[in-house]
Amino acid sequence: MSRVVVTGMGLVTSLGNDLASSWEGLINGRSGVGEITAYDTSHHRVHFAAEIKDFDASAYMDRKEVRRNDPYEHLAIATSMQALKDAKLEITPENADDIGVYIGSGIGGLVTLHDQFKVLYDRGPERISPFFINMMIIDGAPGIVSILTGAKGPNWAAVSACATSGNTIGEAYETIRRGDAKAMLAGGAEKAVTSIAMAAFDNMHALSRNNEHPQEASRPFDAQRDGFVMGEGAGMMMLEDLEFAKARGAHILAEVVGYGCTGDASHVTLPSPGGDGLIRAMRRALQKAGLQPEDVDYINAHGTSTPPNDSTETAAIKTLFGEHAYQVPISSTKSMTGHTLGAAGAVEGVICVQSILNGIIPPTINLHHPDPDCDLDYVPNEARHTTVDVAMSNSMGFGGHNVSLIFKRYEE
Repeated sequence: MSRVVVTGMGLVTSLGNDLASSWEGLINGRSGVGEITAYDTSHHRVHFAAEIKDFDASAYMDRKEVRRNDPYEHLAIATSMQALKDAKLEITPENADDIGVYIGSGIGGLVTLHDQFKVLYDRGPERISPFFINMMIIDGAPGIVSILTGAKGPNWAAVSACATSGNTIGEAYETIRRGDAKAMLAGGAEKAVTSIAMAAFDNMHALSRNNEHPQEASRPFDAQRDGFVMGEGAGMMMLEDLEFAKARGAHILAEVVGYGCTGDASHVTLPSPGGDGLIRAMRRALQKAGLQPEDVDYINAHGTSTPPNDSTETAAIKTLFGEHAYQVPISSTKSMTGHTLGAAGAVEGVICVQSILNGIIPPTINLHHPDPDCDLDYVPNEARHTTVDVAMSNSMGFGGHNVSLIFKRYEE
């Protein structure tokens, strides 16, 4: 089996429109949450989200392509271009067949879907955009990225709710390991802050309603947490076969060494009791990596700030990690970025690699009231400078999806 390394990354979050600005916000414990600007919230109970700010899609594609693609696709394109540039990988006719694209989204082109229904009702069926289908469908993102970059290798879209881009990175890793590609762009994108999505998540009692203090609303592992904060964003990684990367003189950022993927078969929205599904995903990732729990230096938790998720994830870590659960630093960066749904696994995977490279663990902000059920080291409120050789990223999704990824400092 081939070794798989990370050679480039791209990131857009509510904290910044590239990796550098997002990372700066994360390590400084800054919240990306604010009042919603995308629509009138006066008839909604929830008035805030972690929206992307001042993003210019035309910096990455011509204006014709901007009009023909949904905003979630804009984010996928932008972060793909960032990752390719970071990797200094040129896709040519000679290597195009060996380079693929796996990009997922939990919801896809919801902005377009929402807008086109209004067109249908207000102006009639003949006014629906001929680009509507390609703007809405989730495989539109890897499709357009493939077209714009020329990558002709494996091309696929994942959908597993909030575990989606954990799956795309994991499956890209497996695709390279088994020899079906030499390099893969892998990640996820989400832009779902729309009135219908916010109303739906609110009506199922998933969202925080802390309108008075929106920047404090995402508070994973805190006893007063009352729901997640919707976020927008995208994360992308350039993964390569080690020998392919070395042959072209690539700068290697980290190595992907483990991937576990399981199903709860328990409940459509709640995690399985005790976190059984996540335990099995983490265990499989560790086994594939040839590591023990005590080898893990940092866990980027799923940590949504919902009461059942945070306590269940804590219980799962305790069960699998034993006494080391109390020694390993854990943080939820969703406290700053909000919950980017299908993009979360990729966003947080990028953060794990950044932690390895920089020796800094971003904090869990807004953690001021300890929950007796959540009694581990969640790196509260301030970033921590420490050596990180092995980082784990956990993702869980509605439907009972669980993903665990393990990144390791690269060594010859």
